[in-house]
Amino acid sequence: MIQFVETSVDSAEAQELLGEYFAERAVGFPPEQGVYRPTFPSAEQFAGQAGRFLLAREDAPGEAGDGALLGCGGVRRIQRADAGLVRFEVKHLYLRPAARGRGLGRALLAELERRAAELGAEEIVLDTNANLESAGALYQRAGYSDITAYNANPNATNWYGKRLG
Repeated sequence: MIQFVETSVDSAEAQELLGEYFAERAVGFPPEQGVYRPTFPSAEQFAGQAGRFLLAREDAPGEAGDGALLGCGGVRRIQRADAGLVRFEVKHLYLRPAARGRGLGRALLAELERRAAELGAEEIVLDTNANLESAGALYQRAGYSDITAYNANPNATNWYGKRLG
């Protein structure tokens, strides 16, 4: 059974998964874009009314509790320049290689959207890189569409958005 468990981005498990995520991104980063520049998130961005950070776990049949870590992801509130809709951003959506191809990315994304909506989100945005083709396909299948860049992330080439509700 898959569980989504809230945690601090400072927890040992979150730091382990984020480290794997950043290392994988650095290896696969397109050389023509320069060097991948990871930024570990700060805990206050994903706590309280500001956001949530989740671990995806898989418990063995008949067990509940601290199952195998499959991945992570977060949502955080960000400001809109035009002071429009309440906007949250998906960050650091990552699944370990062995967990991919099972629909867990879509399930984790849906759970992040649900948690953001509970915090008042009316719109979800995210950025990604064009070389992450499966990620882009996931976001498009989940109803995200291309939007104008909303940040200056040097690692991003594509920006997506989705209205909630």
